[in-house]
Amino acid sequence: MENKYLIVDKKILPNIFEKVLMAKELLRNGKVKGITEAVKKVGISRSTFYKYKDYVFSLSDKANGRKVTVSMLLNHEPGRLSAILNKIAEKKGNILTINQDIPINNIANISITFDISNLTVDFDVLMNEIKKLKGIVKLDLIAME
Repeated sequence: MENKYLIVDKKILPNIFEKVLMAKELLRNGKVKGITEAVKKVGISRSTFYKYKDYVFSLSDKANGRKVTVSMLLNHEPGRLSAILNKIAEKKGNILTINQDIPINNIANISITFDISNLTVDFDVLMNEIKKLKGIVKLDLIAME
């Protein structure tokens, strides 16, 4: 059976999943000597860690060699799209396609597909930075491959 992934807002999940991610991050960054120390630090059992470690990922964990498509609504003002493209390029994202509809009521619908395999920040950090740019009405992750 093929694996199927869901992107779920962590607000609706038990905090155990976030603690597994925290333990994995401690291990990945070398901030702890081993699994026993990592699970103690985050407050979960070793068995819980082993049960979920291969099934719980942040967006950036599965991002290597990946493409994402984001959709956004932008105010129709000069430089809005350019600012987004510059932000993606600044973080080493590689633009693959851009689709833009004709603005209606001064709002433009844009979708951008880009490669995130070389990002210098976590994907969710980049999304938050884009959301903070002037003129962004809405930003949604549509797909991740």
